[in-house]
Amino acid sequence: MKNFLRIFGVIAVIAIIVAAIIASMNNKPSNSEMVWDQEMTIGNPEAKNYFIIYSDLVCPYCIAFENAIVEHEDDFRQYIKDNDILLEVRLSDFLYEYGETNPINSRHSAVATYCAKKEGKFWDYYNKAVTSVWNDYFKASGKSAVAKMSSLGKEYWINIGKSVGLSDNFKTCVENDETIEEVKANATKTAKLVHGMPYFKFNSFTSSGFDLSWGYDYVLQYFQAGLDSK
Repeated sequence: MKNFLRIFGVIAVIAIIVAAIIASMNNKPSNSEMVWDQEMTIGNPEAKNYFIIYSDLVCPYCIAFENAIVEHEDDFRQYIKDNDILLEVRLSDFLYEYGETNPINSRHSAVATYCAKKEGKFWDYYNKAVTSVWNDYFKASGKSAVAKMSSLGKEYWINIGKSVGLSDNFKTCVENDETIEEVKANATKTAKLVHGMPYFKFNSFTSSGFDLSWGYDYVLQYFQAGLDSK
C-alpha cells in the first residue's frame, strides 16, 4: 500500500507540473500584447517569430545593420513573409540619455522619427534617415562621424522629412519637440532591457553590436540565429 501511495504521489506531482507547463504555454502573451507600437513593425502581427531591434539613429553600428536591410528592402520583406516574422524597431534617444558623449542628435533624430510616425509615415522616414545618415556620415568616416554630427541641428532631420513628403506639421512637431516624452519613455524602458547598442532580441536569441564592414549576409545570419532559437 505504501508503495502504491508513493507511486500515486509521484504521478500526481508529474501531472501537476505538466499541467502548469501547458497552462503557461497557453497563457503566453500574444505579439500584439508585447509590441510597443504597431506602427513600428513589419510582418504578420501574430507571426510565430517575434524579432526586436533596439536602435538609435546616430549609433553607427545600428545604422550599418539597418542600412544593409534598407539596401535589400524588397528581398528582406519577402524574407520576413516567408519566415513568418514580426519585426519591431524600438527606436529612442538612448545614446543621448545613457551614452558616454550624449550626442544631441540622438534626441533630434528620435523626436523627428516619432513626429513622422504621428503622420503615419514611420517607415518612410526611418528608411530615408538610415540611408541618409549612412551615406552622409558613417559610410566614409565610421564611428568618428558621431562627433562630426554634433554640429547638426534639427534642420537635417526636418529636411529628411521634406524628402519623403511630410507636411508642415512635421516641421513644427520637430521644432517644438512635441514627441519628446514618448521618446524619453522608450529610452527609459530600453535601458532596462539592453546590453549595448544596437541590441537584438530575435525569439530567444539575443546579441548586441554589429561591425561597420558587415553587409546583408551577416544580417541574415543574425536572423537565422533567431529562427534557430525558436
